[in-house]
Amino acid sequence: NLLSSELATLLSGRYIEISILPFSFSEYLQGRNIDTSNKYLNYEALFFEYVNETSLPKGIDLREEGYDKIYEYLDALYATIIEKDITQRHKIYDKRAFGNLVKFLANNIGNQVSPSSISKALKADNQNIHHKTIEKYIEYLIESFVFYRVNRFDIKGKKQLATLEKYYIVDVGLLNVLVGRERTADRGHILENIVYLELLRRGYKVWTGRLRNAEVDFTVKNRNGEIEYYQVSWEISNKETEKREFASLEAIKDNYPKFLLTTDTLEAIKDNYPKFLLTTDNFTQNKSGIIHKNVFEWLIEK
Repeated sequence: NLLSSELATLLSGRYIEISILPFSFSEYLQGRNIDTSNKYLNYEALFFEYVNETSLPKGIDLREEGYDKIYEYLDALYATIIEKDITQRHKIYDKRAFGNLVKFLANNIGNQVSPSSISKALKADNQNIHHKTIEKYIEYLIESFVFYRVNRFDIKGKKQLATLEKYYIVDVGLLNVLVGRERTADRGHILENIVYLELLRRGYKVWTGRLRNAEVDFTVKNRNGEIEYYQVSWEISNKETEKREFASLEAIKDNYPKFLLTTDTLEAIKDNYPKFLLTTDNFTQNKSGIIHKNVFEWLIEK
């Protein structure tokens, strides 16, 4: 019956808070007893099953009963979280407004937003919610671990910024309940959400990076306190997309590692900084300073 924000008040003395996330891709495969040493595995198909069903452990038990059972489970789970953990606890009477906010965040995974910009967007759709109310609602969702907030990081000044955060959901399977299965068309932000959660599992502190007019999906500090940069894109077969994704990393003039996670092959970035490319191509190689690695292998590596 406790939320994270209430623990410090009720617990005395020293304590350690341990965050537990749903199954990683590796744990999901292990839970299904899939032998990852099999070189003929179709990782892409398994990945889509992972994101289209649920990363919650119960989902594996329900697979034999079909997708409808998984959907019913997620729908009931979400209703319980919203009703018991949030609306009752915080005495939210305008449940429709709260639900509209949740759906807005679900539809804008990985986009930079603020309470004010959300309020304006909802108002344009004839839904009036004051930005201060939205701010409170978002805090409730974060306390309940439905969404995670990622603050911006000034790469040049090496400091955290206070506006235009990104939000990611704890389980992308919940998006089926919130916005429908058609949301899988936005594969880039789905992949971004999965990468974000994996970075958390690995004990990284995560921000979204900003450098003048350039944006980097994730600026992180690893367990050793060292900075790394991650850019995520489903594919960059389009020349314009390729130029944009590379430019974000090229704009960073330091020697910290830079990773580009994508599902296709990239050409080398023409500078002297270390860069790493994770892709769904089933090979690993080094191209002009780029370490080119299979993204599924990255997700399941120890």
